[in-house]
Amino acid sequence: MNGLGRPLIIMGLLLVAVGLAISFAPKLPTWLGRLPGDINIKRDNFGFHFPLVTCLLISALLSFVMWLFRR
Repeated sequence: MNGLGRPLIIMGLLLVAVGLAISFAPKLPTWLGRLPGDINIKRDNFGFHFPLVTCLLISALLSFVMWLFRR
């Protein structure tokens, strides 16, 4: 059981972060997910949306934050 505390704390913090993200999701800016480069296809009976640039932006931001914490 040695070293079990740290992973449990990290999992707890991740659960809190996910809970906060779900709680504040309706208050996110409207431009998030509608950036230039996001794929949006609308046809008569079909709609497809893939926020490619938004995913890249969020990934870069999270990578930077994780890099800051590991320094």
